[in-house]
Amino acid sequence: MIRVGVAGAGLIGTQHIAAIERAPGVQLSAVFDPVVEDGPWPRAGSLAELAGMSDGVILAVPNALHAPMAMELIGLGTPMLIEKPLTGTAAEGAEIVAASAQSGVPVLVGHHRRHNPIIAKAHEIIASGRLGQITTVHGQCWLPKPDHYYDAAWRQGAGAGPLFINLIHDVDVLLHLCGPIAQVQALESNAVRGAEAEEVSVAILRFASGALGTLNLSDVALGPWSWELTAGENPAYPKTDQSAYLIGGRQGSLALPNLTVWSQAEGPDWWAPIDQTRVPLPLADSLAAQIGHFAQVILGKAAPLVSAADGLRAVQVIEAIKIAARAGTPVDIE
Repeated sequence: MIRVGVAGAGLIGTQHIAAIERAPGVQLSAVFDPVVEDGPWPRAGSLAELAGMSDGVILAVPNALHAPMAMELIGLGTPMLIEKPLTGTAAEGAEIVAASAQSGVPVLVGHHRRHNPIIAKAHEIIASGRLGQITTVHGQCWLPKPDHYYDAAWRQGAGAGPLFINLIHDVDVLLHLCGPIAQVQALESNAVRGAEAEEVSVAILRFASGALGTLNLSDVALGPWSWELTAGENPAYPKTDQSAYLIGGRQGSLALPNLTVWSQAEGPDWWAPIDQTRVPLPLADSLAAQIGHFAQVILGKAAPLVSAADGLRAVQVIEAIKIAARAGTPVDIE
């Protein structure tokens, strides 16, 4: 049995603890959280103590703690899975990427959607050329969060809004499916709560391939268009039959997560009939699959599916969106 410890017993930490129980060959070693004292788990008094009790550690703490705790675990030689975002800034993320490479300590990032067969099938469809050249992309993430979600004060601070908490997942998926993003333009608003964290963000993306895309994010709009509410990954969210991503190519388009391919036998031709093909896939337990993959990485039997470098690329895009919104000008991404 691979022993996995969890640092942070908040909303996402308890989800990881539950996923460990569902993952075969893995057991919870202990939990470290100096604030949350509830829970029927073995406790560790410090991060170092947790690492000593574990073969690997999941960091599910507030974003500002990711970098210092990750560097401590690297110093201890402990493999880790960092809940997204990798870090609160790209500079901190680059330090972790470099330290992981130098030390050989594996660092995975918790973009769990990559462990969903839907994303694997979508990648296969796009890579096969079935859609032709990708020309345009749209991602939507409307999350009607209740007011009590923001009772935790850190969620209203800089770097803790829905860009880093939620949309970064969508950015990681689009990077995986459509390639690097070279430039962004953006606007944002916090007109409802008035806190430091953004509430609405709209971004225009220029992919390195030449494709253009848009991202529309809001946690103050009630609507069904987000991965959480369409993929059925987490039973805590009501599942709808809407789409979260639209990916358009010269020969066809793909809607996700319902895996619907739109095409024409002799297209493109806007006067010709258009065909709809749905690729059926069962619902997946992506969090448990991610834990199982983490165990394989700990054993040296697999390389990280979502590496620290992947996590850094997503942080760079989110950081560029924030800078572009403040500056009112396009921002290039190195």
